[in-house]
Amino acid sequence: MAVVAFGSVSRVGFGKSDTHIFFGSGFAFPSKRLSVSSKAFKSMAALTAAPAVGISETFDRLRKRGQIYWVALIPYITAGDPDLPTTAEALKVLDSCGSDIIELGLPYSDPLADGPVIQAAATRSLARGTNFDAVISMLREVLPQLSCPVSLFSYYNPILKRGIGKFMTIIKDAGVQGLVVPDVPLEETEILRMESSKNNIELVLLTTPTTPTDRMKSIVSASEGFVYLVSSVGVTGTRTNVSSRVQTLLQDIKQATSKPVAVGFGISKPEHVKQVAEWGADGVIVGSAMVKLLGEAKSPEEGLKELETFTKSLKAALI
Repeated sequence: MAVVAFGSVSRVGFGKSDTHIFFGSGFAFPSKRLSVSSKAFKSMAALTAAPAVGISETFDRLRKRGQIYWVALIPYITAGDPDLPTTAEALKVLDSCGSDIIELGLPYSDPLADGPVIQAAATRSLARGTNFDAVISMLREVLPQLSCPVSLFSYYNPILKRGIGKFMTIIKDAGVQGLVVPDVPLEETEILRMESSKNNIELVLLTTPTTPTDRMKSIVSASEGFVYLVSSVGVTGTRTNVSSRVQTLLQDIKQATSKPVAVGFGISKPEHVKQVAEWGADGVIVGSAMVKLLGEAKSPEEGLKELETFTKSLKAALI
C-alpha cells in the first residue's frame, strides 16, 4: 500500500494521481455479469453454519476464551481470482479452517494500496468479467453458510460510483459485516461512517507507521470493529520479516484505545503470525500469500487444497 504523508495528513493508498483518485477513473468493474455455478466445486466446508456475528462481537468472544485462539486470524482473498466459483469455495474453506474474520477484496483497475500479487489477481479477475453485481450474488449464496463475518476491501471510486448509501444497503443485504476503504483519508469518512452505521456495517480505518500520534488517536477513535495497523510503509506483499517497530506501534495504539488492533501488510508466514501475536496484536491479516496460492495454483482444486493447508498452519501458530 502506498503510504504518503501530506504535511500532518497521512493518507493511505495515494500515488501520483492522488488528486484524481476519488473521481478520476470511475467504477472499474465491467458491465458483463457472471453466473456462479454451484457445480464447479464440491464444498470443502459444511453446507450450513450458525449465523455470522459482527466483527466487534467476534473479538469480544475471542477475548473471553482466554489463551487459546484469542488472536483473530483474518485472511484476505480477491473476489473472482481465479474465478467466482472458486472464491465461493475458498470462503468456505477459510471458514472451516478456523478463520475468525475474512476480508474479501473487490477487484479494481487502479489498486494503489496493493503490491504486485494482489494487483495481478485483480487484473485476472477483471479480465474474466468479474463485476460488483456478480460478487454480491455470490455472497448472498455463500455468506449464510459461513460462521465467521466477512468484511469487504474496496477502493473508494466503486463506492462513489454506485452511491455510498446504496452501496452500503446492497452489501448489508448480502450479509457483509464490515468494510475497509484504504484510499479515503479520515477527513472524508464522515458520510461513509454515517451510512455504514445506518446499515450496521463496521467501517475499519487504517493507521500507518508514518501517522502522527494525534492523528492516530483520531483514527482509532473513529474506527469500528478493529483498528487496522499497516505494518510497514509501502504496498501489500510478502516480506521476509515483520518490522520490530510494529511492537512499539501496537503499544502506542493500545495506550490510545481499548479497541482491538489487527496488523496487516507483509504477514505471510506462521512465524510472522506468532511473532505479531506475541507483540500484543488482537488480530493478524494475511493477504498476498493467500492470493498467490489461489492465483498461481495449477488448478482451482489444487489451489483450494493448498489454501486449506496454509490456513491451518497459520491457525496453529496462534495456539
